[in-house]
Amino acid sequence: MINITVKLLFVLAAIKWGDWRGWKKYYPTIQFFIIGDLFYNLVFHDYPLWRFEEIIPLIKYDIFIMLSFMFLRYPATVFIYLGRFPKEKGKAIMWYLFWVLLYIGIETIDLKIGLIKHYNSWNIWWSLVFDMLLFALLRIHLHRPLLAWGLAVLSSILLWNLLGVPFHILK
Repeated sequence: MINITVKLLFVLAAIKWGDWRGWKKYYPTIQFFIIGDLFYNLVFHDYPLWRFEEIIPLIKYDIFIMLSFMFLRYPATVFIYLGRFPKEKGKAIMWYLFWVLLYIGIETIDLKIGLIKHYNSWNIWWSLVFDMLLFALLRIHLHRPLLAWGLAVLSSILLWNLLGVPFHILK
């Protein structure tokens, strides 16, 4: 329930502050975001780095929690983050940092109340690095999608090696 509540708050924020008129411009970046998560969930299904869970186990970590991220939180994030991205460099950096800190702050709270668990060498510091990459890649993808895809692949390979993920998980 808490996971869905947080996602609904993201949707309400997107309704208020998101750039809905520009949805066609953001649609490919939303797909980029969702495809990255699908890739993670497919490849790391049996070797998770993190996993979201409900405190009240009405539903266990499964397709419903995964889909609620993909179809509620991710589009809402993109509509607000990219839709209101400042043109001034100083403000743009602050906007980027705001979103990185928002995501890492939510994860920190989720860790404390048991909505997320880390596994296999993952920790909050890796999440911070991941969020920094994520929000940079979302911005890059909006203007240079092929560059963003290339950087996403390189970042994934680098993180895979730094975390020492075994190759046997690729079955």
